[in-house]
Amino acid sequence: MPTPSNTMQHAIPMEAQQRFWNDWNTAAREHHLETVSTDQADVVAGWLRGLGRNDLDILDAGCGTGWLCERLRPFGTVTGTDLSHEVLDRARARLPDVRFVAGDFMALDFGNAAFDVVTSLEVLSHVADQPAFVAKLARHLRPGGYLMLATQNRPVLQRYNRIPPPKPGQLRHWVDKKELRDLLAREFEVIDIFSATPKANKGLMRIINSRTFNKPIRALVGRRLDRLKEAAGLGWTLMALARKRP
Repeated sequence: MPTPSNTMQHAIPMEAQQRFWNDWNTAAREHHLETVSTDQADVVAGWLRGLGRNDLDILDAGCGTGWLCERLRPFGTVTGTDLSHEVLDRARARLPDVRFVAGDFMALDFGNAAFDVVTSLEVLSHVADQPAFVAKLARHLRPGGYLMLATQNRPVLQRYNRIPPPKPGQLRHWVDKKELRDLLAREFEVIDIFSATPKANKGLMRIINSRTFNKPIRALVGRRLDRLKEAAGLGWTLMALARKRP
């Protein structure tokens, strides 16, 4: 599936993007979290537990409804930011101990080296200038701080899934594993990149990932088949853990 050119992406006004994400979060994310999202959050929570701290300063860039912020609170002080200002108004009422800042992330100033951890789930593909976005994530991190990022796995979405075309106001530029590593390597030491959550709705992979096919196998081997698919790069998500260079 072709993706919009960078020129087309830059041409989408910020107001149109804001309308899209307010509507999308209100209709979808405020009511239901899919397995893709909960798996991403589980990976991030595992990474954070591995740090062994509960005093971290954490920024969630592109927090949407604040659903991940809720999972981040046990690890420290959380700031969430998103373009969806209407959605964040409701998030503030639900999570008063989280600082929410609405606006265009690229135009907001959260200070240099202000955070120990920055999280960003499925945001990279929706920004017009990905290198600038990654550079800004790095700028807000302290030396040695961690970026915990998830983004759509382009080969899996293109080859094995039917995805509707972008709607008005929606930017879309998926990346593959190499492109993600190259993007992050400009600012970070990349610790790990792997795929998560096998998902397909077309072709042979739709059958292989179907509940009918997988249920008896999982009864015998648990999640090992899914782990093999993920190791083969067949997960919907690319999960990346990276450390800001000193």
